Amino acid sequence: MTGPRSKHLAPAVIVALSALASLASAGCGPAIYDTYEYGKEWDPRKHEYIVGVSDVVKITVYHTTELSGEGTVRPDGVITMPLIGDLPVAGKTPTQIREEMKKRLAAYVKADTVITVTVGGFSSYRFIVSGNVNHPGALAQKWYVTVSEALAMAGGPSKFAGDEIMVIRLDPAGHARKIPISYRALLSGKHPEQDICVVAGDTIVMD
Repeated sequence: MTGPRSKHLAPAVIVALSALASLASAGCGPAIYDTYEYGKEWDPRKHEYIVGVSDVVKITVYHTTELSGEGTVRPDGVITMPLIGDLPVAGKTPTQIREEMKKRLAAYVKADTVITVTVGGFSSYRFIVSGNVNHPGALAQKWYVTVSEALAMAGGPSKFAGDEIMVIRLDPAGHARKIPISYRALLSGKHPEQDICVVAGDTIVMD
């Protein structure tokens, strides 16, 4: 009984395995890739820059050079300005910093005094690529990159890599969440929505 039954089952098993292999090669991943709303992820390229630690911030108060200043954002998120002292800037946009300067200087300058805030050194854009990549570690860049570009910076997937990429991202409250991405989808180019922009502080884990 065992012999004939195994002969009949073997072709069915082969067909099933072949079907699974076909699905894998076609890049058909779990349904989560199809249902995840990648378009809702924060894209820093579409918003005003957010200042971070190690950035260089220059604040100019026109016609009042003694109130102007420039400094590198310290680990506590602060720079020191003439007269007003410590000014928290990390996590704020240049517009928000300018408005704070106007409030701080209200007693010293006219209300219509022009104040400009520029970021001269972009050093806070850092992220981590780990897992099955050839050169895992912390990386920094002077311009925004996508997940596929970040993987390329890390030397690409190693020979042990699978299909799953997990982007671990912190929300403003410091809670971590996971964004699933299919490497095959990135390679095929058929799902550009999955090649999201990397946000400062992201950890990209290659399965």
